[in-house]
Amino acid sequence: MADKLIIVESPSKANTIKKFLGSNVKVVASMGHVRDLPKSKMGIDIEHDFEPQYINIRGKASLINSLKKDAKESKQVYLATDPDREGEAIAWHLAYLLGIPKDAICRVTFNEITKETVKESIKHPRKIDQNLTDAQQARRVLDRIVGYEISPILWKKVKRGLSAGRVQSVAVKLIVDRENEITAFVPEEYWNIFATLSKNKEKFIAKFYGKDNKKIELHKKEEVDEILNNINNAKFIVKDVKRGEKKRTPAPPFTTSTMQQEASRKLGFAIKKTMQIAQMLYEGVKVPEKGTVGLITYMRTDSTRISEEARGAAKEYITAKYGNSYYEKRYYRTKSGAQDAHEGIRPTYVDLEPEKIKDSLTPDQYKLYRLVYNRFIASQMSAAVYDTISANIDANEYNFKANGQTLKFKGFMTLYVEDRDDKKDDDVEMSIPELVIGEEVKKEKIDQKQSFTEPPPRYTEASLVKTLEEKGIGRPSTYATIISTIIDRRYVERNQKQLVPTDLGKVVNKLLTENFKDIINVEFTADIENRFDEIAEGKEPWKRVIREFYTPFEQEVEKVDKELEHVKLEEEVTDIPCDKCGRMMVVKYGKYGKFLACPGYPECKNVKPYLQKIEVPCPVCGGAVIVKKTKRGKNYYICENNPKSCNYISWNKPKVGEKWEPEVEKQSKTKKPGKKKATKTKRTTKKTTAKKKTDTKKKMAKKKEN
Repeated sequence: MADKLIIVESPSKANTIKKFLGSNVKVVASMGHVRDLPKSKMGIDIEHDFEPQYINIRGKASLINSLKKDAKESKQVYLATDPDREGEAIAWHLAYLLGIPKDAICRVTFNEITKETVKESIKHPRKIDQNLTDAQQARRVLDRIVGYEISPILWKKVKRGLSAGRVQSVAVKLIVDRENEITAFVPEEYWNIFATLSKNKEKFIAKFYGKDNKKIELHKKEEVDEILNNINNAKFIVKDVKRGEKKRTPAPPFTTSTMQQEASRKLGFAIKKTMQIAQMLYEGVKVPEKGTVGLITYMRTDSTRISEEARGAAKEYITAKYGNSYYEKRYYRTKSGAQDAHEGIRPTYVDLEPEKIKDSLTPDQYKLYRLVYNRFIASQMSAAVYDTISANIDANEYNFKANGQTLKFKGFMTLYVEDRDDKKDDDVEMSIPELVIGEEVKKEKIDQKQSFTEPPPRYTEASLVKTLEEKGIGRPSTYATIISTIIDRRYVERNQKQLVPTDLGKVVNKLLTENFKDIINVEFTADIENRFDEIAEGKEPWKRVIREFYTPFEQEVEKVDKELEHVKLEEEVTDIPCDKCGRMMVVKYGKYGKFLACPGYPECKNVKPYLQKIEVPCPVCGGAVIVKKTKRGKNYYICENNPKSCNYISWNKPKVGEKWEPEVEKQSKTKKPGKKKATKTKRTTKKTTAKKKTDTKKKMAKKKEN
């Protein structure tokens, strides 16, 4: 019989904690949730004040029985699930199953899984926080109601099996709205004039600003030509010079959101992958000298706060490695509305440098750990310092500006520089010679550049997470699930790093946003998140939030259902006749995208694949090029005549006039295009193996004869 039983969520976390505690402590894993709402029905008793009808999760009966047995045989049970709302709810469900009283002092949380923290946390258990549990229940119940009430409308009007979600639908809306902006965007022409000037043979660039010190924007070639004519023989005179100093401060330690964004930008990790790897680093990795230990603090946090102990360790490390001038004591303010229960994400041991433990980590673990480690250390370092110079230079009545900067002190940039989606030239070094007011600088050449305004970029996973956070949609712990869900349901697909709405996503978004304007919108979703926060803080009972939401929502669902009862969504009619009955086939949406179906269903059930053709002809035979997808959803391009009379197939979209050489096409893990030919190597190997066996048998026979 164990004195203490500690229940955590995952086996890896259990294995790590076991090593810190004595033999009289047993550590087991619940494998995540043990109870949830049923999948076969809504599972919410509307008539009895929205009481959730939880059931034990199918397939976990033996695990639950094992946990009950362990609990019965232990003097004290500690529920040490993750330190967030989801973890609190799992602990609450475990307490129910194990018969632990509501007021029992049984809840333990670890912000970091190190020997010191684990032992200290077990000394200070607390009650299960009912407010945190209720906040999770409120989210679960409200999301279940929205999904189960709206999804059937999609089944009737679009396709069975589709689903709608309170947050995921808003994420799809953002992506579709951005795509509509891009489609509707009309580029505007604009021009820039650059003067290459020099002093003592040292060249620099000055950009046209305006006339008589008033800024002028150039939109036509005629405007540019007029200026060029007027400054053709002009002298370029320095009118004003300003010198200064600019500091760039480091970014704060990671929050969940900023870690997801930066891992996407710097490492190319999907949000889901980042969280999976961070979970491994948090739960424990075996490293030299320390044994199995959690390498980073809890990875679901809104906070940038750092403990004084961690700050002191960073100071010691920075001053020893870089010198006193590189250290600066820094405090970061957590933004208003953020959950500040945990520290920012940081390494648990500063002495475990990434390079020291590289051999103990997988390549991906090493990359993410190094990112977290360097970001944290840099956050406690001195600012980078630039010497700046700006000069106003006149040519007749026209004004040019030259700006330059040189890095004087690298500071935190020695170790880490944050990436940005909106790349700027703020920190690019540009040299300008020493200029004196009133002097003439030599004109080397004048360049003109025509440009066009560009549409807003498509969302990437990083920029979508940033937008969701800024608008208050979801919470950091939910971003990975939101993005995975809308991709898995084929409402959105990845095109390289960009998130692009599918035709199915557009259809579903149109139906939802036109009929559920009060639900599928940013403001409502953000407001609900704020109310969940109030529940977590004990300011509002969770059932009141559900009550106030449900009545108007139910009325809206009934209204929409009636209005759409006799409305048939317009189907795209093609010019392709049905092979069986001759009707013109229509475009339908399935699990894997578009397909063609006969409109005479159910009398005629004929279906055909939908072939999406592009405007560029086949570079080999001039036929139509069709876009197809691999099983993993990657696009490839193939001639409609392949393989009958043309062999064109490529990963890259063809361009007009380009030549195609099949041997240039690279092989891919997703197999297509270009299947690998059978080689003689395997046949040769088989023959060789057979020959070796025959020779061996002959030798054995000779030995027996002798």
